[in-house]
Amino acid sequence: MEDLNRIKLVLVEKKRTSKWLAQEVGRDPATVSKWCTNVSQPDLHTFVKIANALDVDVRELINRTKN
Repeated sequence: MEDLNRIKLVLVEKKRTSKWLAQEVGRDPATVSKWCTNVSQPDLHTFVKIANALDVDVRELINRTKN
């Protein structure tokens, strides 16, 4: 499966944990873990909440589709 999001990488860059992110966006840590491993993807509204929590542009959380 192709990696669609960069949530795990941005968490590392920001020195934050998936547990912290789960608390910030009000989701179960197991759900956030699935996002970090690209097993599942958050909806667009949740991507915005994640971006706000991490203080990044939402586009930084998504892998590019064109080079």
